[in-house]
Amino acid sequence: MTNHIAFVQFRTAVRRKGALAFCLALCMLGLALSASAREPSIITFDAPGADKGDAGDGTLAYVINDQGVIMGWYVDASTLHHSFLRTPDGRFTTFEDPVAATGSTCQGTSAWGMNDLGAITGIYTDANNVWHSFLRAPDGKFTNFDAPGAGSTGAVCGGQGTLAGTINAAGTIGGGYVDSDWVYHGYVRAPDGKITIYDPPGSLGTYGTLGTTEINPEGAIAAYFCDAVTCHGYLRAPDGTISVLDVPVSWAAQNTIAVSINPAWVITGYYGDANGVPHGFLRTPDGTYTRFDVPGAGATPGTGQGTYPNDINSAGAITGNYYDSNSVAHGFLRTPDGRFTTFDAPGAGTVVGSFQGTFPSTINSAGAITGSYTDANGVSHGFLRPAMP
Repeated sequence: MTNHIAFVQFRTAVRRKGALAFCLALCMLGLALSASAREPSIITFDAPGADKGDAGDGTLAYVINDQGVIMGWYVDASTLHHSFLRTPDGRFTTFEDPVAATGSTCQGTSAWGMNDLGAITGIYTDANNVWHSFLRAPDGKFTNFDAPGAGSTGAVCGGQGTLAGTINAAGTIGGGYVDSDWVYHGYVRAPDGKITIYDPPGSLGTYGTLGTTEINPEGAIAAYFCDAVTCHGYLRAPDGTISVLDVPVSWAAQNTIAVSINPAWVITGYYGDANGVPHGFLRTPDGTYTRFDVPGAGATPGTGQGTYPNDINSAGAITGNYYDSNSVAHGFLRTPDGRFTTFDAPGAGTVVGSFQGTFPSTINSAGAITGSYTDANGVSHGFLRPAMP
């Protein structure tokens, strides 16, 4: 149960999938393109009301859609969660689920997914610290829902309940829920509100549909689950067919973690090698895998150093973060032809061994990237890396 609670706490803190998967797996586990004069200037921002003084608080930017709207949530000085939208001209709108509790630590509203029409999904906490999910329409109207079988035992910063994390243009939502035995399962909510629950065969915990990009326009989902031995990626087709995804046996992988699927059904993620060091992978629809590492990524076993993709856009560009040999995080962009650009948000912390740094979350079709960075005090802030001119 402890690992399951840590999963929620970490996923709702920042989109740092690398450390998350190591926790779930029970401690598992091209040439660099140099910056040039054309490198876009990174814009940093804080949501109104975000606490900028305490470690663990601040602004968490999660999604940028093709209109350039950024969505995420922030933690205030009372450790309550609130959600926000940031328009391309820098204006903020904050919002709350009308029934969310706001009385104690980690309660409130956390937006996790948004589509190009402006529909948003996420979670809110009730007075008993149980998670529930919401759909916020573009006009601001809320619809709340729970998956059948979701548990109702609360816990501070990570109880049982329903977690909605990703939504496509059709309004199909992917998410997960925690049952009364603290086991995770996946679900899909159709635009008409019908909820279908699922688990890959052998799953002892179905995770992954709690980010922002694990569902494509057709409703295909790429995420991961863990069995009694290891973790595997999976592809759930719109008709409900589930295919298990494991990188080639010759790579001596301990785990395979799928994190994002684009409209062409190209999937990215990462795997742990024989020493538990993570490396990125790309999987094409014909089942061909390509592995990659960001230049400068650390490789010390047992430290979490390595390469962590987070999102792939319609063109096949990938963004994510890597931890260097000092366990400091940096952002990266991998172009469709395999070239790398690395970057850091201004003000990102660089304390050795701190896991501070820059954490890209999503990349839109134009190539604009959003995410968060942690400063030297452990406070999170949002950033926007505009698309190349």
